[in-house]
Amino acid sequence: MAVLVGKSAPSFSAKAVKGETIIENFSLDQYIGKKYVVFFFYPKDFTFVCPTELHRFQEELHEFEKRDVAVVGCSTDSEFSHWAWLQTPRNRGGIQGVQYPLVADINKTISEDYDVLAGDYVTDEEGNVVVQGELVAYRGLFLIDKAGIVRHQVVNDMPLGRSIRECLRVVDALQHFEQFGEVCPMDWERGDDAMVPDHNGVSGYLSK
Repeated sequence: MAVLVGKSAPSFSAKAVKGETIIENFSLDQYIGKKYVVFFFYPKDFTFVCPTELHRFQEELHEFEKRDVAVVGCSTDSEFSHWAWLQTPRNRGGIQGVQYPLVADINKTISEDYDVLAGDYVTDEEGNVVVQGELVAYRGLFLIDKAGIVRHQVVNDMPLGRSIRECLRVVDALQHFEQFGEVCPMDWERGDDAMVPDHNGVSGYLSK
């Protein structure tokens, strides 16, 4: 698994869907210098765990927006699948009401660049390239700062849903560090004491 933290987020241009609109050339580059981005991958449209996550991101979208964060989802489904799922009511397994963009990575290139693609291309005994497993995305999540640099990443296996609370906590920690230069210890929450290294490299707690 590639570690992208500290590196520029891989750039792409792909189709995406927002509400009822299909966007032809969607790119995260539009947010550079303007917003933080939470870019998350999920395995498939019309599944079970995935809609719980997508709805939860929508329910907390105002919290991300207060922090100047754009939320963007992505899977290896087509833009037409995204569009159909977005028009399907929640009580029928759909995600109607989700307002943030969903990127269509039908060629699998974005998932490969972020190194969250499950399955492998292997060569069989006859020299043919075949797929082993299923080429869909793991539950990867990347926090990208306003300079386009990945500052946090986490990847879950497909049965394991994520924590939106933890995602917001890490956003808060990054923004606290950027604003005050203080580092955030384990389980730090917004409003808690943070730490600053002294000249000998030893960290000490600061007052609120």
